[in-house]
Amino acid sequence: MIAATTTDTGLKVRCEIDPNTYPAGVKISDQVMDSIALERHPFHGDWNYTIRPKTPVPKR
Repeated sequence: MIAATTTDTGLKVRCEIDPNTYPAGVKISDQVMDSIALERHPFHGDWNYTIRPKTPVPKR
């Protein structure tokens, strides 16, 4: 469903399946979680958020 998402302003979404396997039950400390530059969006911030780099990304 996400691959068919569009908007009036022209947003196109591309997705692909990640075939890798990852270990279950990995615990991330509160300290590590607090260090992530996470900006929750006003609408369903638990699902919709932006992760920003810790330092500004140089422009090319």
